[in-house]
Amino acid sequence: MKYRQFPNTDVRVSEIGFGTWTVSTGWWGEKTDDEAIAMMRSALDTHGVTFFDAADAYGNGRAERQIAEAFRGRRDEIVIGTKIGYDIYDEVALASRRGQQELPMRTDPQFMRMAVDRCLERLDTDYIDVLQIHNAKMEHVRDPELWGTLRDLKREGKIKAWGAAFGPAIGWLYEAVELVEREPDINTIQMIWNVLEQHPGSAMIEAARRHAPNCCFNVRVTHASGMLEGRYTADTVFPENDHRKHRPRSWLVHGVEKVKTLDFLTNAQVTLGQASLQWLLAEPLIVTALPNIYDEAQLAEFAAASEVPELDAGQLARVHELDVANFGVEEEPMKYKGAMTRGSGANVDLQDARNPISRPAHSAHMTS
Repeated sequence: MKYRQFPNTDVRVSEIGFGTWTVSTGWWGEKTDDEAIAMMRSALDTHGVTFFDAADAYGNGRAERQIAEAFRGRRDEIVIGTKIGYDIYDEVALASRRGQQELPMRTDPQFMRMAVDRCLERLDTDYIDVLQIHNAKMEHVRDPELWGTLRDLKREGKIKAWGAAFGPAIGWLYEAVELVEREPDINTIQMIWNVLEQHPGSAMIEAARRHAPNCCFNVRVTHASGMLEGRYTADTVFPENDHRKHRPRSWLVHGVEKVKTLDFLTNAQVTLGQASLQWLLAEPLIVTALPNIYDEAQLAEFAAASEVPELDAGQLARVHELDVANFGVEEEPMKYKGAMTRGSGANVDLQDARNPISRPAHSAHMTS
């Protein structure tokens, strides 16, 4: 396992992290707490994974409790990321929630401080390495008191790095762009980005490169909700409680066709899942990738991706060509959530931002 540094902090993380969404929410199949804890311990002890990403809303605190139990007495061996912003303490809202329906959000300083303290209690720790606002909207981006509260928490030692997570539905462009413009000292952004879903993540990276010198990225949905694991067929059937069950069939059929164009990324030593992670890690502003991990075999496969050969320039160029051509598939344009357009004065050239061939070499301070 290789490791990278959050710039201008002492937070050093494994290139492949462990996202706890899959083991704490039931939306990717059910896992017992014992199963989740065993996988987390294996991730650290066998594979060198040190970054564990949670949110207070993941199982209404369940993910954080799982981390605490998995690494009790070993706090200095791991890096914990979590998120706040949803009011998981509103019992009426919780009782009326259906599926993945969003809960009300609160980001006033009093609530944020309470939420952080509750996270610390569940995690059984006195500091959080990386704290992010969960699925931040434009009104949050434009609230200087919110970001000032995060800076205060950092000065007080309760957190080491702060930022925002954007998404779902592929991620939100101008929320992220405006955030790095308004708060250039931001430490990190969590976004959705992968070979098949490059927009708007590429543009968000370019905005950070221009405006926020110490902003790095941690990436979720690294395999396009499992599509880039290379195991789906047009006949794949998902369990009833799996969130992919509720996607339109066209998502599955078109995705399978797109994946067929990526055979050049794989060989006897490198799986498509590993190559997809190496595509992400070719970007120096990425500090860690958070694949969805369901079992021990997948954990071993993805963790090993840190050490497989890097993609070469020809492979990166071919991925870019395929992206421009939508991987040879004709389909309805993606319906994005959030702010995907902005009037005159926008500072991001989207065409340039989507060109991975312009990526600079890995920065020495970012990787080791």
